[in-house]
Amino acid sequence: MLLHVRHHTHYHYHSQVVLAQHMAHLRPRELPGQRVLSHQLTVAPDPVQREDRTDAFGNWRTFFALQSPHGALDVTADSVVETTAPEPLPDSDPWPAVRERLQYHAGAPYEPASEYVFPSPYIARHEQLADYARPVFGPQRPFLDACQALMARIHEDFTYETASTDVHTPVLEALAQRKGVCQDFAHIMIGCLRSLGLPARYVSGYLLTQPPPGQPRLVGADASHAWVSVPFGGAWHDFDPTNHRSGVERPGEDYVTLALGRDFGDVSPLRGVIQGGGSHALKVAVTVAPEAEFSALTADA
Repeated sequence: MLLHVRHHTHYHYHSQVVLAQHMAHLRPRELPGQRVLSHQLTVAPDPVQREDRTDAFGNWRTFFALQSPHGALDVTADSVVETTAPEPLPDSDPWPAVRERLQYHAGAPYEPASEYVFPSPYIARHEQLADYARPVFGPQRPFLDACQALMARIHEDFTYETASTDVHTPVLEALAQRKGVCQDFAHIMIGCLRSLGLPARYVSGYLLTQPPPGQPRLVGADASHAWVSVPFGGAWHDFDPTNHRSGVERPGEDYVTLALGRDFGDVSPLRGVIQGGGSHALKVAVTVAPEAEFSALTADA
């Protein structure tokens, strides 16, 4: 599938920003099942400094600096990505065996996935999270099967409600209130797995959504998305607790992976430090569409 993603961010500042430095994670990853055919990031006003490089997790990131007064900032990322459907989930070992393999043993070879077992700034390891996960983690249940069951439990128990949380909501608070957005659902699932000693990483990206029957696809009506990835058998396998997508129906060719990390803090699409500006208004518009539809869809936008 060929997908075109446009992610537009607009800041309007109530007073002039004098100096600014920003970091963007807005270029999709090159991964098995995903190939980036084109990518363009435009910034207005023009930055005086710009640098593209990969971070510690292999994500592309762009640093840019503005050194002239400005009352607004526009950042637009246009990407065309070719995606393919994933293979079915493989059979997996019992989850205690996976946990044992990732624990430290003197002289054992380094396992890269082990870094995703530890707590991170937005996701604590806590007994409350382990307790929530235990009912679906039977003594010898296969690891990936247990992950599917945990994903299903979160999807069933939690209500998706915009504005019920923000990026700083602690994972235990989201667990207690049983509602949130995709970021919270992903953080909770990751926290549950790590609290059992199992690895999980945070995935940011986009999902091709379908408009209601009889309604046109709208420019800017989509949003960034987040889900969870776990390792087994030399590969990473995705689970989306927000949309109950796993197994043969797990995130596939209608998903675009943007960045991978320990939690949202590692992969924020755009963040920065500014001097001046006062308060600000923020607008974010995301459009995800098949490439064949994109030009006609945005022609008059």
